[in-house]
Amino acid sequence: MVRKRVMVMVDDTSRSKHAMIWALTHVANKGDLLTLLHVIPPGTDSSSFSSSPYLVNSLGSLCKASKPEVEVEALVIQGPKLATVMSQVKKLEVSLLVLGQKKPSSLINCLCGTSGSDEFVEQCINGADCLTIGVRKQRRGMGGYLISTRWQKNFWLLA
Repeated sequence: MVRKRVMVMVDDTSRSKHAMIWALTHVANKGDLLTLLHVIPPGTDSSSFSSSPYLVNSLGSLCKASKPEVEVEALVIQGPKLATVMSQVKKLEVSLLVLGQKKPSSLINCLCGTSGSDEFVEQCINGADCLTIGVRKQRRGMGGYLISTRWQKNFWLLA
């Protein structure tokens, strides 16, 4: 059995929780390792830093409770977001990186065809050394998720 490492970027937003739950229910299988990564920007004050382990450990406990057959680890690293993610993907030999995507602003979406707030997700999708998936929960009443990869943008997955 091949064991894969799935990494999910987490923070205190609902989109990162949706991405974590999606990864847990759709790609993490028995024996896999789910790594929850929280990146703290350089220069962040110590009070923000001290709440981060609590955040990732509580999310980790949620994962273990809902899918105990998946091994879960929590990492909190201070550094530039993109460079930290890319280096951890390489260092840990991540098979799949999952990121929560923001809902696009309709004005920005119309003008540039993409959401400026998702630039980080796009940089990861296009630059990471592993399959990278952006996950966005559909609007209320719609159900399912919108999935973005290097090859497919906003693919609707009903699940």
